[in-house]
Amino acid sequence: MTTKVQYIVDNLGNKISVVISYSDWEKLNLQYQKLLNKLDILEGIKDSILEIRKSRKEGKKLQTLTDFLNKSRS
Repeated sequence: MTTKVQYIVDNLGNKISVVISYSDWEKLNLQYQKLLNKLDILEGIKDSILEIRKSRKEGKKLQTLTDFLNKSRS
């Protein structure tokens, strides 16, 4: 994706804003949303792994996938 970028600068020449086309903004925003979704999934996996490790150290029994699925069907 080639994006035409325009900068708005202050009196000292410091960049203070960026202007891009709306269609480019929509594409960037969609990519950003997809990355946020991936991050949520990865953080969930990480939290699950940490919970499993903690439970194993404490000797707690975790619910099996089969048990979970059987309960969700009821």
